[in-house]
Amino acid sequence: MAARPELKLDDEGGFIRFFKSLPDVGSDTVRIFDRGDWYTAHGDDSTFIANTVYKTTSVIRQLGRNDHTGLPSVTMTVTVFRQFLREALFKLGKRVEIWASPSGRMNWKCVKQASPGNLQDVEDELGGQIESAPMIMAVKILAKASEARSVGVCFADASVRELGVSEFLDNDLYSNFEALLIQLGIRECIVQQDKGEKDKDPELAKLKQIIDNCGVAIAERPSSDFGIKDIEQDLARLLKDETAVALLPQTDLKLAMGSAASLIKYLTILQDSSNFGQYNLYQHDLAQYMKLDAAALKAINLMPGPRDGSKTMSVYGVLNHCKTPTGSRLLAQWLKQPLMNKDEIERRQQLVEAFYSDTELRQTMQEEHLRSVPDLYRLSKRFQRGKANLEDVVRAYQVVIRLPGFIGTLEGVMDEAYSNPLDQAYTSKLREMSDGLGKLQDMVEQTVDLDALDRHEYIIKSDYDAGLRIIRKKLDHLDKNIRDEFHEAARDLNQEAEKKIFLEQNHKVHGVCMRLTRQEAGCIRNKSKYQECSTQKNGVYFTTKRMQALRREHDQLSSNYNRTQSGLVNEVVQVASSYCPVLERLAGVLAHLDVIISLAHCSVNAPEAYVRPKIHARGTGQTKLIGARHPCMELQDDVQFITNDISLTRDSSSFLIITGPNMGGKSTYIRQAGVIALMAQVGCFVPCSEAELTIFDSILARVGASDSQLKGVSTFMAEMLETANILKSATSESLIIIDELGRGTSTYDGFGLAWAISEHIVKEIGCFAMFATHFHELTALADQYPQVANLHVTAHISDGDNGTKREVTLLYKVEPGICDQSFGIHVAELVRFPDKVVRMAKRKADELEDFTSKHEDLGGLTYSKEDVEQGSAMLKSVLVQWKDQVKNGNMSKDEQVAKLKELVGGNEALLANPFFQSVKAL
Repeated sequence: MAARPELKLDDEGGFIRFFKSLPDVGSDTVRIFDRGDWYTAHGDDSTFIANTVYKTTSVIRQLGRNDHTGLPSVTMTVTVFRQFLREALFKLGKRVEIWASPSGRMNWKCVKQASPGNLQDVEDELGGQIESAPMIMAVKILAKASEARSVGVCFADASVRELGVSEFLDNDLYSNFEALLIQLGIRECIVQQDKGEKDKDPELAKLKQIIDNCGVAIAERPSSDFGIKDIEQDLARLLKDETAVALLPQTDLKLAMGSAASLIKYLTILQDSSNFGQYNLYQHDLAQYMKLDAAALKAINLMPGPRDGSKTMSVYGVLNHCKTPTGSRLLAQWLKQPLMNKDEIERRQQLVEAFYSDTELRQTMQEEHLRSVPDLYRLSKRFQRGKANLEDVVRAYQVVIRLPGFIGTLEGVMDEAYSNPLDQAYTSKLREMSDGLGKLQDMVEQTVDLDALDRHEYIIKSDYDAGLRIIRKKLDHLDKNIRDEFHEAARDLNQEAEKKIFLEQNHKVHGVCMRLTRQEAGCIRNKSKYQECSTQKNGVYFTTKRMQALRREHDQLSSNYNRTQSGLVNEVVQVASSYCPVLERLAGVLAHLDVIISLAHCSVNAPEAYVRPKIHARGTGQTKLIGARHPCMELQDDVQFITNDISLTRDSSSFLIITGPNMGGKSTYIRQAGVIALMAQVGCFVPCSEAELTIFDSILARVGASDSQLKGVSTFMAEMLETANILKSATSESLIIIDELGRGTSTYDGFGLAWAISEHIVKEIGCFAMFATHFHELTALADQYPQVANLHVTAHISDGDNGTKREVTLLYKVEPGICDQSFGIHVAELVRFPDKVVRMAKRKADELEDFTSKHEDLGGLTYSKEDVEQGSAMLKSVLVQWKDQVKNGNMSKDEQVAKLKELVGGNEALLANPFFQSVKAL
């Protein structure tokens, strides 16, 4: 890390007074002050930055005297500031204000604002390192006590001129809203402020909890921002077709329009006139994509987590071999929006197969064509916001001239099974865009000096303008004189040009000068003709009086050239910016192509190639995965992955109960089913040797609750909340994954809940479900319901005869049937628990087994439901008889007992009943 700048201000007292007069913005906003080529932060912000970036408070310095008038401060270089900006916006969900004082005096102004969902002002500082689209959403709710909740949202990616709206009914857990946050990959959500402590809205609190659970930053805004009084006229200014705003069906969605009003205000869209008449408004249908809840996102490790070491720890990391930033962002979007339409899924599969089966086509596209495509959405945004320069025009041109290469490569596909889908998806669109961008290419070639690009100069051709031609001629003459002076010095010093002595044309400090290697530098000492400029690692820089004069003249002419061409540059940039709509469409096509090729790449290059799954229409067919693997797990070092089959069929195995030892692979087995289902509906090939799947409308999960305690929610409460969400959201076409249930409470309560929940899923919901559990009693469900199937993870147990330890070997193979042991103590042995503790655990476990076996084994007696009903009825009849005979109170206690024994003994049917025999045994 570069040395921190020294804290030195001209008017310390004035700045301290100004800073302390600023209004409080809360702990979620950080103020940074731009000091030119370094930055400062003060007060609480300085402590936050010291801990976040420097990991120590020793970097804090006191501005002013060290008493109560002082101000804790920290300084940052440009590099450190940019590092902090990325951390604050992408990982910590903070808002950042950047203040500057353009005139250098004490008139500070907030010049840039950024938040996780609005990165427009700081895109340059972030250097294009934006992995996913910065989606931002506003939400407004209407909740009546007994009815369903109405939710209206408006959302946008600030880098694309589109507003999306949606309005829908939701349950009291806001499951649809949670699914929408995930579908859209929202980074920041605007909600209404609570009126005050007394009037805290419980529905709003619930909403904020869901937003927080999804890792989304929250921005609170007053209710007045959600008013819809001016929304129609605001949309009329923003939308492309302003005359039809009043007729748009979306404007009937009052809650969504309130959200749109607050979003437009928050993003200050109306303050930038370049936005007028440029926006599209569309309605988002929640049902067109598979729903995922936050728990499912974690269960299947869809996106990289903050603690993930390698990229292969997440599905996104495994599948992302995109060569363009737009491709990576689109892949993240696709993974959160798995398709529900069979035809659309198969269209994507067909395209993936085209690149999967043609290695040369795939590699040519990745290595020769896509690798050089810049972020066209960001480029287009620079043009739209008037920030573009000649370099941006050249970058757009460089994409345009590569389009014939894309088209030629795609046209080279001869197989008709693939050439037609490729032509429909890419070739015909690229041809049309290439034609549309032809004039941009012609303009750049006529106006820009493309030869100067080798010198990293972006200038207008001198031939293009008479004034430029004259200056260019003089500059060329000066260049020749400078080179002559260089060769003259080389001869005079007896050094070989370009080997020992070099001409430096664009040195940052010295401009045009000469350089000698350090070994040869002695030859200019004691020669007054040569003036030393500086000594650096790569040699000694020096010049002559004549070269200095030539350099000054060259600099002056260059600045004249730049002045003369600036008007022309503006014209060229203006014309190029008119091609933004085409460039954005091109960005969409190339991003789609990039993602499809990325999916093909990882499908081919997996340890075992993925296969194309057969897709059944919604509500039909079975899910059958042969030799299924977990795509992330099989890529981990030192893992020899054991494949397993998964079969989910409506009548015989729609609800799978998986029992088996700890660490035996139950969790991996059920999670890989979720991952494969999601990959298939994205259109990707899947890690199996054979696969067919039905289309699921949602993946709902209940797995672990590791970070809930940090939020003040007990493990058990978190588990119940997630399960409640599943029971309220699931339909007959959902896939439910439950990894343990009922922990954190008593065994009996836990088992009771697990049984009731399982029975509800089987009887009432009737969807596909996979339940990994240590409640072995739960396997009895299979006796009552034909659609419940028992599976177990196998383990090999060696006999512990002759005093040797009983060894357990986990086989990670899933077989039909029940496993009646958990091997928890075996895991304790594996992690080297003290022998004494292990022995005590085994003894206690054996005692409990003996105790329960007295109550449950009952000499090996078994009985059916009918036995219970018949036995109970007969016993009741005997007891009623006995009660009648002893009710007059004439009998002693012993006589009463003898009478009961006589009645029971005389009832042969009762004595033969298995259930009664088990009761008698107690």
